[in-house]
Parts: sequence; C-alpha cells; structure tokens
Amino acid sequence: MQKSLDNLIALLDLEEFEVNIFRGRCTEGWQRVFGGQVLGQALVAAGRTVDEGVAHSFHAYFLRPGDSTIPILYNVDRTRDGRTFTTRRVTAIQHGHAIFHLEASFQRAESGPEHQDEMPDVPDPESLPTWQERMAPLASQTELVEKLTARAPDRVKYWFARDRPIDIRHITEFDPITPEKLPARLQVWVRADGRLPDSTLLHQCIAAFASDMTLLKAVALPHGIAWSDGAHMVASLDHAMWFHRAFRADDWLLYDQQSPTAGGARGFSTGRMFSRDGQLVISVVQEGLIRPITRRR
Repeated sequence: MQKSLDNLIALLDLEEFEVNIFRGRCTEGWQRVFGGQVLGQALVAAGRTVDEGVAHSFHAYFLRPGDSTIPILYNVDRTRDGRTFTTRRVTAIQHGHAIFHLEASFQRAESGPEHQDEMPDVPDPESLPTWQERMAPLASQTELVEKLTARAPDRVKYWFARDRPIDIRHITEFDPITPEKLPARLQVWVRADGRLPDSTLLHQCIAAFASDMTLLKAVALPHGIAWSDGAHMVASLDHAMWFHRAFRADDWLLYDQQSPTAGGARGFSTGRMFSRDGQLVISVVQEGLIRPITRRR
C-alpha cells in the first residue's frame, strides 16, 4: 500500500543531527529493530556524505539487537574520497553501544566488459497470490491464530495484521505455519508497494530493506522450521550486497535465494535479484543465527 510505503520512505529520511551524524527513528511494535531497517538507514547515512557516485556494494555486521523504542544514531566515517571510488564506514549506536557496522563503497559511472547469469524461468508475479491472499485462509482459522498468539503474541499479531510496504509474491509454495521439509531454495517476486521518487540511493535502500525479509527462510526450508513456532532464536549476523546495474525498487524484482549450508547454529544464504527484463541487478549474501531454544523445566 502506498501509505505503508510512504511510512517506510519517511523512516529512511534521516535527521542530520550533526556533521557526519544522523538520527533515525524506529517503528515500534516489534521486539527488536528489523535488520532491513538498519541496513537501509545506514546506507542513507553513508550516501548523504557522498558528492558523486552511487553505491556498488556494502558489507555489514549486526552486533547487538536494536531497541525499537528509541532512535538510532548513525556516525559516518569518511574513510576515503577517491577520484573513482569513495568509501564510508557507518556505526549505528544505541544506549552508548555500537549495534551495527556498515562499510559501503561508491563508484562514479564507468564502462567495461559485461556478462551475467541467465534469469530463472518462473511464473509472472501477476499469476501469484498476494500476501493478503496467502494469509487469508490462515487468518480465518480462529483456533490456529489463538494458538500462535498465545505462543508468541507480539510477533504473530504483528505478522498477520500489519500493512506491508513491500509486495512479496511467493513462487516457492510452503505453509508458513506448519511447513514441510523442502529444498533450500526460495524464489519470490518483490517490489515496493507503490511508487517511489527518482532517487538511486532510495531505491537501493528499499532493496536492502526488502533483501532481509526472506533470505533466512531459505535456510529454514530443508528443516521445516516455522519462525512463529518460538522454538528457534533467529537473527541476522552479517549482510552484504552488490549493486550491479540500475534498477527500480518499485518494479518487480525476482529474488532467487538459496542456502548452500547450515551448521554451528548458523545458516548461510545467497540471493540474486533480477529485473523483469532479465537483468541481474543485485547479489546478496547473508549469514544468520538459527539457534534452537532449550526451555528449562
């Protein structure tokens, strides 16, 4: 919905608190700050200190859970201003501690040799159900909703009820509440649910926000893990993105995600985003914590 997307755009519109210091607000209603929000806000902070060039990559580490009840300060270190490449390091701070680090590189436009993987053959997004259509049968099952709400009330209520700024259409079909074990590959179409201004940095930040929404689900599929079951602690540990070509985040992007391995309470995932005309525009890599919760008797 455009209203929900406008709220996300406002969330990414940081206040310049001081030179190289920005302040971003949080959206309450979740136990901790969503990782995609911190990714997007940190990239905004970095980009606002760069005069020329666009982001071509960033590498980030999630250090501590973010507190959704207070703002986040983003401190930008102007590491390097080169003729072609510019580097920025961003530290996100809450309660006097670093909760997140991001290193981003920006490049002025250049030309060179090009090649890419072919886009997978998948159904068109219009042929797939919306989030609301997928959830409607589950949301109508009063007994199921009450059971899930009792198990994880804040998470499940928010998950079912909230408006979403990102339109996600699942190509890979699975039951989000009681999933069966499936291959470790998840394919979805994603786009901003509305129109965005013509800002390359904003489109990159929206894509970063969206990239963190489903990537660890590829790790969960072969184990039949449902995030709503309360049996696992799940959190992003690090996240990296490479922007290969120009794109619009309010046009459909095919997000092809795979998990080559999991072990040691960590799951590893890779993702590729293709524009609808088959251009490989973004590559993503993430490792996340997936720790079974042992409950004391």
